[in-house]
Amino acid sequence: MTGLPLFHNHLTVDLVKSLFEFGSPGFIKLREEIWLSSFKAASKAQQSFIFTFNPENTVDPALIETLGAIIRNNGDEILFIELKYSDEEVLRRIGNDSRKQFGKLVDKKLYSFYKSEGGFDFPPLPKPSLIIDTEKLNPEKSAEAIKEFIEK
Repeated sequence: MTGLPLFHNHLTVDLVKSLFEFGSPGFIKLREEIWLSSFKAASKAQQSFIFTFNPENTVDPALIETLGAIIRNNGDEILFIELKYSDEEVLRRIGNDSRKQFGKLVDKKLYSFYKSEGGFDFPPLPKPSLIIDTEKLNPEKSAEAIKEFIEK
């Protein structure tokens, strides 16, 4: 919709999971290297893109600042957009076919366990430029809101 390429984080996760167990030291290191290399290459080529990311505790919080610095040091801008939703909504959506299609977590009990163990604890990200409540807007309307915001 925006004409920008989508760097879907889960594709990186899938690639790395083919070699290492999720959350293992090898997984964390390779995922970080892929993110860093991708951000550097896109920035060098002056290629804008959309990057999806759900904060969770296997990511070094300092990496977010490092990725941002790669973009800002090239004179480019980062727009943080937060997709907001409740835990109840996560549990309602967790078994959706779209999640299964991408090999995402689809087990409600496992999600609840990870959450109770701090698996999704993460320091606050930079203040978002736009917040979208995905319980009020469906995916298409959310994408339209992002497109309108980017084009301003």
